[in-house]
Amino acid sequence: MQYSKAQVLEMGEGGFFGEGNAQLPNSNMLMIDEISHLSKTGGDYGRGQLKASLEIHPDQWFFSCHFKNDPVMPGCLGLDALWQLLGVFLGWSGLSGKGRALGAGQVKFSGQVFPDAGSIDYLLHVKRVITKPLAMGIADGKVIHNGKVIYQADNLKVGLIQGND
Repeated sequence: MQYSKAQVLEMGEGGFFGEGNAQLPNSNMLMIDEISHLSKTGGDYGRGQLKASLEIHPDQWFFSCHFKNDPVMPGCLGLDALWQLLGVFLGWSGLSGKGRALGAGQVKFSGQVFPDAGSIDYLLHVKRVITKPLAMGIADGKVIHNGKVIYQADNLKVGLIQGND
């Protein structure tokens, strides 16, 4: 399965996976432009894989404030993109509820994203999906620039909450 930029933007408007279910952030917090691969099989654990990307533009909001005269994309935004993708996986899998990041195990930053980066890629390997008592996904993810892993996060967790719990 693939999703175009227009479809990814639609995921930020709500209702893409059913009213009240998982959705992406919109506007400045959306860290994904397109999803090039989404599968319930494959990946390092055979339970699903996502591949996505983000075009990097020198005028993106975070470069002007992080840091003055030393612009770099905050690493937490790449980490958030991986959580965003895990939420997409859960919504796409037909599970109900609003996606919320629940945590991560080990996180490692070994590179940076500068205004001239061009683009970055995301790779997510689903480890486990739990459906009760709370729908939750667990995955390992990577942020890749020019073929090199620059961020890595193990045991990312996203849960789907019901209502305003």
